Amino acid sequence: MFVELAPVTIISLAVIFAVIVLLVKGIKIVPQSHAVVIERLGKYNRTLEGGFHIIIPIIDSVALNVTKQEQTIDIPEQSVITKDNVNISVDGIVFIQVETAKAAAYGVVNFKRAIGNLATTTLRAEIGKMALDETLSSRDTLNLSILTALDEASQKWGIKTMRVELRDISVPKEIEDAMNLEMKAEREKRAIELTATANKKATILEAEGEKQKTILEAEAIQKMADALRYEQVAIAKGQETAMESINTAMAKNEKAAEFLLAKERILAFKALAESNSKDKVIVPYNTAEMIGSLSVMKDFVGISEATK
Repeated sequence: MFVELAPVTIISLAVIFAVIVLLVKGIKIVPQSHAVVIERLGKYNRTLEGGFHIIIPIIDSVALNVTKQEQTIDIPEQSVITKDNVNISVDGIVFIQVETAKAAAYGVVNFKRAIGNLATTTLRAEIGKMALDETLSSRDTLNLSILTALDEASQKWGIKTMRVELRDISVPKEIEDAMNLEMKAEREKRAIELTATANKKATILEAEGEKQKTILEAEAIQKMADALRYEQVAIAKGQETAMESINTAMAKNEKAAEFLLAKERILAFKALAESNSKDKVIVPYNTAEMIGSLSVMKDFVGISEATK
């Protein structure tokens, strides 16, 4: 069973529904770290940050809804020619952050695409200034150069370029093989230089060792010569002292010389008598002289004891 509604009731319901829709459209909730650019009748009105906002439906419209978190833009792999005419393939990534939503909305159409294209052209220009070896070894310098160029251009769009990273730099296979051969040759050269340096140092050290050995041997010989000379001097002084004592004794006693001669003869005969040889005959050739020698020794000994 259907209930027939009056035209006035239908209009009232439509008006209520329209008002509800307008109220819902007039409520704008912006998430944190987002920004919404609002236009009123086609003209910039304000920028809504995170939170609850009220706008006028139909009159106000959203021109741009953008996040203020860091965003990434890929630099697709592309062929680039270096300063020394080597064709290499490069790709990378750019990190950006929206600082001013209004400038991002009105400064450029599709800021991500603009920055991506700018990064591609800047990359080609910067690599074109470098030789292949410099490109491979100075990646940080290349990243900084591209970052500076991108940041300078993106500032007027309200975009801050945070970082630029080149992910991969690929060289042709034949160039890579040539570089490997060059690196191998360089390593072998360094190994030969290190070996030659080590041999040189070893030769120098060996020569220094021989020099020190020769010096020490010469010092030892000199010390031995000094010791021998000292010994000879000491012996000579002892003999000199003994001769002076003998001369003094001879000067004091006229029979001292005869005493010494007699003493030497007795010692000689004693040694001959104590010899075990059977083929010996001891016959004093001058018995009187022998007896005289004994008498001289007796007299000398007597004088010596009397002197004491």
